[in-house]
Amino acid sequence: LCIPTKNCNTCAKWFSVIVNNPKQTTKRNMMRISLFLLALAPAIITGFSVHNEGAVSRRESFTKTASLFSGAVAAGVLGVPASSWAAVSEETPRVTTRMGGLLEKYQDSRGWIIMAPSGWNKFDGEVGAYDIKWQDLVDPTDNIKLSSTPVKSTTTSIDALGPVADVGASLAAKRNAKLIRAEERQTDGVLFYFFDFALDDGTHQMLQLCVNKGKIWSLDANTLEKRYSKRKEMYDNILGSFSPKLS
Repeated sequence: LCIPTKNCNTCAKWFSVIVNNPKQTTKRNMMRISLFLLALAPAIITGFSVHNEGAVSRRESFTKTASLFSGAVAAGVLGVPASSWAAVSEETPRVTTRMGGLLEKYQDSRGWIIMAPSGWNKFDGEVGAYDIKWQDLVDPTDNIKLSSTPVKSTTTSIDALGPVADVGASLAAKRNAKLIRAEERQTDGVLFYFFDFALDDGTHQMLQLCVNKGKIWSLDANTLEKRYSKRKEMYDNILGSFSPKLS
């Protein structure tokens, strides 16, 4: 794929497929379209940065790339039936540990639950960025963000994006990040995709995606690479504790 531009014949072809004929898209081309969307992301992000005085960091750009990729599901472009991929049949219990007081149960009135970091600042809703965020009091680079985006009623599982390893590899490649882990689990009947990335700007991000209640849920945990080893266990437990429904 090229660097996407409005004058490129290849880009024009794929834009036509996505915008004008989404229902006629074959399964064979669905993954090609997803890769096109990933290739398009840096161009979109670059334009955003120019108009915002360079405020978007590499880590933020990485999150936006992941969101754009997930957005393909929301738009119904990558409507691959769940049966197209191998199903995860084994249930993994939701994490409930408080880690000796480092975590506390947070139950949202909108119908989801998580073990949140105790004593961190909590911010509710920034349009286009997140639904809720927890941020360390000392270093704001340590933060947890949850966001949700509506999807078509026919999209019921995150595996519409494709196999977890392929999704992780594509996200890492497009952002010059190292993919540490790409895993999937099923908890309370919901399939989760989990990714662990080391970014080339010295930061580290864990990202988790799932689909439930007509939304795609994105939960990311961020820190500096030098603090990753200290945050890893807590972040694993936080992501493992999230459920987009109250059981």
